[in-house]
Amino acid sequence: MLRQYELVERVKAYDPDADEALLNRAYVYSVQKHGTQKRASGDPYFSHPVEVAGLMTELKLDQETIVTALLHDTVEDTLATIEEVERLFGPEVGRLVDGVTKLSKIEAMGENERAAENLRKFLLAMSEDLRVLLVKLADRLHNMRTLHFIKSEEKRKRIARETMDIYAPLAERVGMYEYMREMQLLAFEQLEPEAYATITGRLAQIRSQEGGQVDAIALELKQALAEAGLRVEVSGREKHPYSIWRKMAERHVSFEQITDIMAFRVITESPADCYEALGVIHQAWQMIPGRFKDYISTPKINGYRGLHTALIYRDSMRVEVQIKTRDQHRTNEFGLAAHWAYKQDGTRPDGQVGWLRDLLEILDTAHDADELLEHTKLAIYQDRIFAFTPKGALHQLPKGATPIDFAYAVHTDLGSLAVGAKINGRHVPLRTQLHNGDVVEIIKSRNAEPQLSWLPVPGDRIVGLRRPVEGVEVHAIDCLTLANGIDADWIDLQWDARTDGATGRIRATLYNRPGTLADMAGVFAGNKANVVNLELTHRDDPFHTYDVDLEVRDLAHLTRIVSALRASDAIAQAERI
Repeated sequence: MLRQYELVERVKAYDPDADEALLNRAYVYSVQKHGTQKRASGDPYFSHPVEVAGLMTELKLDQETIVTALLHDTVEDTLATIEEVERLFGPEVGRLVDGVTKLSKIEAMGENERAAENLRKFLLAMSEDLRVLLVKLADRLHNMRTLHFIKSEEKRKRIARETMDIYAPLAERVGMYEYMREMQLLAFEQLEPEAYATITGRLAQIRSQEGGQVDAIALELKQALAEAGLRVEVSGREKHPYSIWRKMAERHVSFEQITDIMAFRVITESPADCYEALGVIHQAWQMIPGRFKDYISTPKINGYRGLHTALIYRDSMRVEVQIKTRDQHRTNEFGLAAHWAYKQDGTRPDGQVGWLRDLLEILDTAHDADELLEHTKLAIYQDRIFAFTPKGALHQLPKGATPIDFAYAVHTDLGSLAVGAKINGRHVPLRTQLHNGDVVEIIKSRNAEPQLSWLPVPGDRIVGLRRPVEGVEVHAIDCLTLANGIDADWIDLQWDARTDGATGRIRATLYNRPGTLADMAGVFAGNKANVVNLELTHRDDPFHTYDVDLEVRDLAHLTRIVSALRASDAIAQAERI
């Protein structure tokens, strides 16, 4: 555990102007308030907030964040109040502490209700200041490091599952990959102990058999780059045990069939050097087609940048290589936390990000705890894709987006006039799923109208336009018509709670093996959805694709069905169309 002077020295090392008295008061306050409380490990309880504060100093965060880390459990677990915290440490610290504090009344709720309410308060606090998220992630990481001290296996598994489902994806979303990987590894150990033991044992066996092969490959990479005049750092490692296990599950293969267990990182001086290093590596070793990704020119939604490639190295061994600059590497490992690090000019970034706004919208539409948690998991895991117009304009879309979605993203009028599309120069149906890097050209006609199959179900946001005699027109909230200044009265509309029997359409791609169609029907029955129409739209050897019209209650009902389909081993892909 960090001593008081050690913590202060850490902060002063990167922020010489930090308020030493404030840090000392917060340390002492935490020790006094937690008093004789003990953790499951037998350590004094105050060791936990001190270690969380230590994690925040590793990210070089500001003094308010360090103080918040020291105090984050005082209101929940001691007699301290938010008012007292604000009086002693200022309103900013009080607001941050309140953001990561779990209310005592939540303890009486059911498990899902309690988790949902904690998450609701957490997300709302995050929307104002991402430092709340950073402290919470560090809090969860330290708790996972000491999870093995909890005697109840059921409680350990519950905490591990919550970490895997919510906190690890949140860490990934803000680009904190070091936190994400350690959370996943610690949760994996609890949730799948036999698989964890098997994979870590096999990795240890390979390590002993192959000796210093990782170091040898790293040295060869460095020599090849040095001969080209590039100054680089090269390091190698085995792939994350959880990543290996997930790949085994997704591909239905054994450990021995995983061919890219080794991964290497090349750190360069500049982005230009990254591309030059890539060229050198591809000339020296054969690349694996389809495995190259350029996240420098097109970063991930969380800001991740770098070049990824995979190579065939001697005797058909496959290895992964990531190439990035030193600045990119720091941002990649610690994501948005790197932007919150102490800066001499005192500037701070906007605390709001796009995916967070999506989560906050979910809070407004969720009817109960189960639905909130399910929707949140979907939003956290949902990736984005990037597609281009023929003139090179870049548009970011949800994974599973179609040319229709692309057309409306470019301009609402273009979406309404769309009759066809070309992807990478080829004519395709409007419902074709887009992929990263696609160039999309929309074919339009003045006589076109939006199709019925494009419309919302109850739960989608709607508004009405009322004209004399003509009645009320219903529009989606983002319809261009609403922005055209037409002569009509606006009416705020909401779906009737009694609305029932709306039809939603789902496209599901099933593995071509006995019983998969029955499994899909079981998902529909389990979610109390009636099948109105089912059509086999595409058939190839490994897959069959069906379009299914379902009677659903509302958007939430339809979303839950899609989620359940995606979770089924019988179904390769499912989406609303």
